[in-house]
Amino acid sequence: MATLLLRGGSIAIFDYRCGAGPADEPFVEAHDDFSVSYVRKGSFGYHARGKSFELVAGSILVGYPGDEYMCTHEHGSGDECLSFVLAPALVETIDAKIAGGRPDIWRTGCVPPLPELMVMGELAQAAAEGSSAVGLDEIGILFAARFVEIVSGRKHEPPEAGARDRRCAVEAALWIDEHSHEPLDLDGTAREVGLSPFYFLRLFARVLRVTPHQYLVRSRLRHAARLLAEGTSSVTDVAFDVGFGDLSNFVRTFHRAAGVSPREFRRTAKGDRTIFQDRLSARSRSDKKRATQPQEPSGERKEGAEGQCRMGTKPGTRKP
Repeated sequence: MATLLLRGGSIAIFDYRCGAGPADEPFVEAHDDFSVSYVRKGSFGYHARGKSFELVAGSILVGYPGDEYMCTHEHGSGDECLSFVLAPALVETIDAKIAGGRPDIWRTGCVPPLPELMVMGELAQAAAEGSSAVGLDEIGILFAARFVEIVSGRKHEPPEAGARDRRCAVEAALWIDEHSHEPLDLDGTAREVGLSPFYFLRLFARVLRVTPHQYLVRSRLRHAARLLAEGTSSVTDVAFDVGFGDLSNFVRTFHRAAGVSPREFRRTAKGDRTIFQDRLSARSRSDKKRATQPQEPSGERKEGAEGQCRMGTKPGTRKP
């Protein structure tokens, strides 16, 4: 089952979930586009161009347009992948900037679990679930660029931003802030300043030290804080007025930034200081309690269940 999470001009992101098992007959498929897919769960076999690969959680499946392939599930049932489908122009840009133009990289087939890619894959999954401030399209492009860096053995070090680049980044930020109430994406914003999404993302982050999506979310939060402090609109109206398309996402993002809910923030702005005072008092009590607890001598490891858990965690399990 494939679920479309995001579609832009240069990248589309899908959540793939397969329930096939050893008893299911494999069949031939073909890649329609360039793609890099992060295996987040399960395992499967991948057979293409006379080669066979076994993919497990953390592996990367690489798709090349027109290549036929077959997936098998001889060793277990089911797998889940987060797949980034890339437009040819984006692939060409990444290749030219990082690898000097090596299209053969995209016929790698698969990449084994590597920490450099696994951590970005998990960041992408967090973005897909709405628990990261990084845009899903942004992390998709960065993920593809990191894949090319690793396979090509070349790390692209962008030059120091010049005056023109800095002006471009600042003007883009001003445009984002002015239009933050609108449904913006990376492709549209990059097109507004006349750059490719890949180059714009790196330029913006290099100059302003935040990604375009992070700046967009923070602009919306800033406008929301002003409306909550000075206006009388409901929290729902504020959320939609500043550009959040989902109320629960707005409440969660605002609480993470402010430490209080939008409703509590409004009460504080109207003169109710007990909310922040209560939080400060609670933190103070917590700090005092922590300070009075006996400290474990350094260099000694606590015995018992906790120590056994650290040493005896089974492969494939996660700590809560």
